[in-house]
Amino acid sequence: MLAYAGGDLLAFETLYRRHRGTLYRFLLRTLRHRADADELFQETWSRLIAARERYRPEAKFTTWLLQIAHNLVIDRFRRQRPQASDEETEAVMRNLDASESEQPERALSEFEQRRRLQLALEELPEEQRVAFLLRIEGGLGLDEIGEITGAGRETVKSRLRYALARIRARFQA
Repeated sequence: MLAYAGGDLLAFETLYRRHRGTLYRFLLRTLRHRADADELFQETWSRLIAARERYRPEAKFTTWLLQIAHNLVIDRFRRQRPQASDEETEAVMRNLDASESEQPERALSEFEQRRRLQLALEELPEEQRVAFLLRIEGGLGLDEIGEITGAGRETVKSRLRYALARIRARFQA
């Protein structure tokens, strides 16, 4: 990011390649609508471009990028809380599953597991879902998640613990 901020335009391509998957998965699982995720994905990168000269390496780049995305998600939720239909979720999962269809039984089982996880994530309170996704999708630590969400370290630990307990309960049911 420092290279890009200094004018190296090829550095942006490297940043984009490295972080697009993590960012998009975070947005898609948080927003649950592909169109909304696409929109905020583009907006996040636009904000990054606009803020490149103000970037300071006080945290990992991923933390900074997901902070931008999280703020955009919060703004979106404030305007209108989206609701994903079962059909939309299944369509997304089918697209993700398309490349893994060599063994139909295994693919079906994996699809069912991902579907159950998606449903479990949808049932989580917003704060728990965001913390869980930042940890799993973003690979962020407690302090980084706290920085992004504005919550303390212990609060983040609690949110993750409760989220995991709810997901486990869902899978045991």
